[in-house]
Amino acid sequence: MIQWFNSLFSNDIAIDLGTASTLIYIKGRGIVSREPSVVAVQYDARGERRVLAVGKDAKEMLGRTPKGIEAIRPMRDGVIAEVQETEAMLRYFIQKAQNQRTLVRPRVIVCVPVGISELERRAVRESAESTGAREVYLIEEPMAAAIGAGLPITEPAGNMIVDIGGGTTEIAVISLAGIVYSQSLKVGGDRMDMAITQHLRRKYNLLIGERTAESIKIGIGNAWPRGEAQTMEVRGRDAAAGVPKVVYIGSDEIREALSEPLSEIVKAVRAALEKTPPELSADIVDKGVVLAGGGALLRGIDLLLRDQTGLPVLICDDPISAVVLGAGAALDDANLLRHVTIR
Repeated sequence: MIQWFNSLFSNDIAIDLGTASTLIYIKGRGIVSREPSVVAVQYDARGERRVLAVGKDAKEMLGRTPKGIEAIRPMRDGVIAEVQETEAMLRYFIQKAQNQRTLVRPRVIVCVPVGISELERRAVRESAESTGAREVYLIEEPMAAAIGAGLPITEPAGNMIVDIGGGTTEIAVISLAGIVYSQSLKVGGDRMDMAITQHLRRKYNLLIGERTAESIKIGIGNAWPRGEAQTMEVRGRDAAAGVPKVVYIGSDEIREALSEPLSEIVKAVRAALEKTPPELSADIVDKGVVLAGGGALLRGIDLLLRDQTGLPVLICDDPISAVVLGAGAALDDANLLRHVTIR
């Protein structure tokens, strides 16, 4: 009864509004929703759109919709590309997560990429406000990821975080609750999926959809040779004949296919290390580089970065949830919230 009563007031929300997936954290309850950032829309006779499905149900429709229905990703490269669909998606996720009406409108903190424009910030704020938030805060994703990974960001020492998401890779060096150096790279899980799709088209003349490319990446994708090579059956369409086709691919060739996006991430990490002040660099040598985001789960990516930088590279305990957990922790600490949010 007491928990129910408190939930009527303690309903602040943290949102990791990602290109690939959206996570919702509610104060006092933890992560309550983790769904794909996909919206299915239906077009009427006048060409106007209405939302048909959101999240997991919409993702099931990717590449399988009939005429008049389209499954879209309203987020692109970590920022809002389709405002109306993003608002509908957020409203759906939050209402589903809350399960009840509350007496006080919630405070909402939303995670955004480093260096987004004022226009993009305004779009995020307005989308969050449309869900009924009384206050909206923004926090940069690498800062939230560092908090969620348990790094001592308030200390006068260098902490390096690399957050590899669906649309972007966020790299930051943090000290005294501030970002000393940061870079947002438009390379992430989606670019890796695209690289796999292009490889299969080029080598086998095979056309596959983005869901198949993602399953290949999860199944046998890797960044560093480790153990025995794996193989996987892939079904698609022959680009020339137009008929269904099956090929068998190996983990070694998928690693080769992923080499271009991975090399861009490695290059950006090395650039960040070169631009970090010497005193903070010494701290990073001791503590290492911490990886977060879904891309951190790619097999061997820590070994690749370790080989290319010569530094210890660690994957945080829950890389997919690190950003939203960090934002939720900021909601619980008023002093921390004041220092890490951006206007």
